[in-house]
Amino acid sequence: MVYLKNFLRFWYDFIVGDDWIIAAGVLIALALSALFAQRGVAAWWLLPLAVVLLLAVSLGRVMRPPR
Repeated sequence: MVYLKNFLRFWYDFIVGDDWIIAAGVLIALALSALFAQRGVAAWWLLPLAVVLLLAVSLGRVMRPPR
């Protein structure tokens, strides 16, 4: 059981890492892309847009001046 716990802890740390907001944003973008593709809408533009927006969010949070 310890091996399974360590394995799951590794994957959580690998995927989520330091910022759970970015991980959630990527998951939402992938789900929306799949939904659009399933409905026949060209969804190639959604992931690059999500990457740019998530990068801006991440940098905005890091570059915020200290209080």
